Amino acid sequence: MKRLHIVGRKNHGKTTLLVELVGELRRAGLRIGTIKHTSHVHELDKPGSDSCRHRLAGADPAAVVSGRAIAVHLPCEGGDYLRQLAPMFAGCDLVLIEGHLDGEGHKIEVWRAQMGDDCLASQRRDIAAVVTDDPAPDGVPVLPRSNLEPLVDYVLGFVGHQRQEVPS
Repeated sequence: MKRLHIVGRKNHGKTTLLVELVGELRRAGLRIGTIKHTSHVHELDKPGSDSCRHRLAGADPAAVVSGRAIAVHLPCEGGDYLRQLAPMFAGCDLVLIEGHLDGEGHKIEVWRAQMGDDCLASQRRDIAAVVTDDPAPDGVPVLPRSNLEPLVDYVLGFVGHQRQEVPS
């Protein structure tokens, strides 16, 4: 599974960038999957709902099917969620993972100086580039946040894909 982590501290714009990037990469002809990773333990289903009750009773997997979407709940086996999810993402050209700073893989940080936090790339060598409109630490490649084209080109190069506009 070819994957790219979009990382950064809370409220620096990871989700907003990821959503915009998915749209641009789709227009460029790629099939994109996404995974939202969180280190927090919390309930993913509505407590007391039928689907939650199925899962808590021991169903593995437990799925919810509606007219528009399917949600499948799987127990996380030893934290190796990528192995578990790989079959579902097999048809994707790229999987964008929001978060999982300590996971293996290529990482791009979203950073805004106005939030008051240090840029993670100044402390970590596993972050390949920073998406920001602010001055970033020396030696860290910067992709502008206000213009997605350089980031899209970077990601297309990472995937080994040439741009082809797909009608929307």
